[in-house]
Amino acid sequence: MSPKSLIQLTDSLKSLYIKTAQKLSGSDRRQFMAEVVKGLGRGGATIAERELGWNRRTIRKGMKELEHGMSIADSFRLRGSKPIEHKLPNLLEDIRSIVEPQSQTDPSFNSTRLYTRLSATQVRSQLIELKGYADEELPTAEIIRQRLNHLGYGLKRIAKTKPIKKIPQTEAIFKQVNEINQLADNDPETLRISMDAKAGIKVGEFDRGGKTRVNTVAYDHDFSECPTLTPYGIFLPKLGELSLFFVESNLTADCIVDILEQWWISVKEP
Repeated sequence: MSPKSLIQLTDSLKSLYIKTAQKLSGSDRRQFMAEVVKGLGRGGATIAERELGWNRRTIRKGMKELEHGMSIADSFRLRGSKPIEHKLPNLLEDIRSIVEPQSQTDPSFNSTRLYTRLSATQVRSQLIELKGYADEELPTAEIIRQRLNHLGYGLKRIAKTKPIKKIPQTEAIFKQVNEINQLADNDPETLRISMDAKAGIKVGEFDRGGKTRVNTVAYDHDFSECPTLTPYGIFLPKLGELSLFFVESNLTADCIVDILEQWWISVKEP
């Protein structure tokens, strides 16, 4: 204890100061601590730090408040970083406009959550390419992922659900399909066909598990440059007739239309 201290810190007095300071808050607490330190005399801040466990910065702030006769506002709201939306107010809407066309609803209708095919990294790249954002002004992909979740978009592979006997949202659709199907059955001018494709298969000297009585040799791997053919069939249920086509190119919608046109030209009556 400094000999020049104005207040002798006994154990009971230290306990009183500590408990009083704990019951106060903000400017009142700081100014009380400053008053005690002033009463301790020279080196009071050091004594208060050592004996009472008070913070010197808090004491200095209280001293300034006593000196100027006014409280210093606590800036709790200024602490920490602000959300990125304060800097980029259109960010969420721009994210939504990018993700919306690449999203789908829950196929089981059990939730209102949306699923997107785009990852957070892809969304960030498209914000730069499509919306004109600079790379340095955008947040990280992790922040983009958090915003996607906040907007209700989850990144998830849609799993096939177990068959449901009745789904209210689709009953009307199937009812209409059945009505049209009945009309087609009763209309002699309507031609019913069934179309389907099977998995493509490479055509070459490959071992497919068969056996022969001659010395046949097959490739040990299917890495050779052999064509891949995709079988596509058109079936006439009424006549029991099947037409097969083998497609070497990708089986696109345009390709299916070309197959259907080619088939129709070959079977229609002149």
